[in-house]
Amino acid sequence: MLLPALLLGVLPHAVFPAVDPVPGVAEHLARVSAERIRADIDILSSFHTRHSLSDPDPEGVGIGAARQWILHRFQEAGGRLKPSFDGHSVPPGRRIPRETELVNVLAVLPGTMPQAAPRHVYVIAHYDSRASDPMDARSAAPGANDDGSGTVLVLELARVLAEVSLDCTVVFMATAGEEQGLLGARAHARAAHAEGRSIVGVLSNDIVGDPTGPGGREDRRHIRLFSEGIESNLVQVGTRGDDPRELEGRLRALGQVRAIGNEHDAPSRGLARYVAEVAAREQTAVQPRLVFRPDRFLRGGDHSAFNEFGFAAVRFTEVYENYDRQHQDIRVRNDRPYGDLPEYVDAEYLADVARLNLAALIHLANAPSPPQTRMLAGTLAYDTTLRWLPSAEPDVVGYEVVYRATTSPFWEHVVDVGQVTEATLELSKDDWFFGVRAYDRDGFRSMVSIPLPASD
Repeated sequence: MLLPALLLGVLPHAVFPAVDPVPGVAEHLARVSAERIRADIDILSSFHTRHSLSDPDPEGVGIGAARQWILHRFQEAGGRLKPSFDGHSVPPGRRIPRETELVNVLAVLPGTMPQAAPRHVYVIAHYDSRASDPMDARSAAPGANDDGSGTVLVLELARVLAEVSLDCTVVFMATAGEEQGLLGARAHARAAHAEGRSIVGVLSNDIVGDPTGPGGREDRRHIRLFSEGIESNLVQVGTRGDDPRELEGRLRALGQVRAIGNEHDAPSRGLARYVAEVAAREQTAVQPRLVFRPDRFLRGGDHSAFNEFGFAAVRFTEVYENYDRQHQDIRVRNDRPYGDLPEYVDAEYLADVARLNLAALIHLANAPSPPQTRMLAGTLAYDTTLRWLPSAEPDVVGYEVVYRATTSPFWEHVVDVGQVTEATLELSKDDWFFGVRAYDRDGFRSMVSIPLPASD
């Protein structure tokens, strides 16, 4: 039963930087090791190639040996991790000349709170690599930055968290087939969607190890974070089935986005904002620079495969990409090694990117579930009433209403309404975007729930 409405005189304060760090998170961030990351990059880059069509033999010199090494690294981390191979048979396609078994490598850290354990948070990277010709499975392709950097980041986070108890389930995954068309990630996302798995967020790290760029450019303090606005699963036909009722539902959802103007409040965009808030709160050395588009021009990544099936997913990529060090045959040019080589990965910068991911991962995994929220819009009014269902976790101690101007990219104001399920603000719903989030006794905050308009 909903509690009586709480009428609030608006005394807002800014979301940034009002909230203190959560005790204990900094200790986990300090355990990230640039030395381990350096060693792993050098080893992962030493496989002759990790092309998805290269030698699958675990004792060979191709992708089979690479995935065996990644599995071994997950196993060495020990703790409560459950490492495994995630294989998928992929039919012939544009970059797959024959039916091929693609194998993702993953480690699952089970959640420890019964109410939260069914929810999953992912941190992913692709471990396959390529030379200039995307079909060349024989030439050297060390793939140090694309995407050895993301892969060793995933390994490092698994090591740091292997013994840590987190409320919801965390999945660490290195995918195959990304360079052939996001194939390993898409197969996994399709299977997860088919089984109805709850995936609340996917952090994809792809090309995250080099803070320098052409012409002397450098940025060690930031990393780009891409997120989609309009949900791709609503507009792509054929990715989730063409059942008439499902198509009707997707069109209805798109119509509602247009009607209320919240095209910048898709789940992936909310996830990106959440990462930015955590980074500001935990004062990480590398801060995300949010880019409000799905990805870079002419490029793609595994986060998009999860977006296709309705999962919130974002992509981390360094600020200044060096195209001379991506998808290139290894050679000498101007008396310097040319291509995606390990000497061009900065382990200290990569460790700071790992700490940003780790902070976001800990918050996501320990935060309450967002309350299901609606906004009363059945009558004309000068104020705004929000109602929500309580979050299921037993450690929730209150809720906050956040709001921002319709032209603002970030939540600007927050009002702590306490342990209630309804609040009225003396602000017009026509002029602001609103949301509600839960917080627990440790200070972890849920992602923001965007209210849908309702008559009561």
